[in-house]
Amino acid sequence: MHVTLWILQVLLAVIFAIAGVTHFLPPEALPESARGMAEMPAGVPYFIGAVEILAVLGLILPGLTGIQTRLTPLASAGLILVMVGAIVWHAQREEFPNIVLNVILAVIAAFVAYGRWRLRPL
Repeated sequence: MHVTLWILQVLLAVIFAIAGVTHFLPPEALPESARGMAEMPAGVPYFIGAVEILAVLGLILPGLTGIQTRLTPLASAGLILVMVGAIVWHAQREEFPNIVLNVILAVIAAFVAYGRWRLRPL
C-alpha cells in the first residue's frame, strides 16, 4: 500500500505541478480545454496555480524529509477542494470531458488523503 500511495502522490504531483505552472505561465496557444482560464476573474488563475504548487510540495516533501508528515493528507484534501471548484466551473461551461478528468483526480486525491491518514501514514 505504501508504494501504491507513493505512486499516486507522484502522479498527482506531476499533474498539478504542470497545471500550477500553466496557471502562472499560460502557453501562447491554449488548448481548447483550457480556454476558460482566460475568462476567469483577474488573479484567480494565480491563486489556483499557487494552491496547486503548494499542494505538490505538500504531497512530496513531508515524505522525503520526514518533517510535518501530516501535511501530505492535508495537501491531498486541498486538491479535492480545488477539483470540486473545477467541477463547478466546468459544469457551468458544459465542459464534460474536463469534469470527468476532475472527478478522476479528486478520487485519486481522496484515496491518497485517506491512505495517508488511516491506511499507511508517513
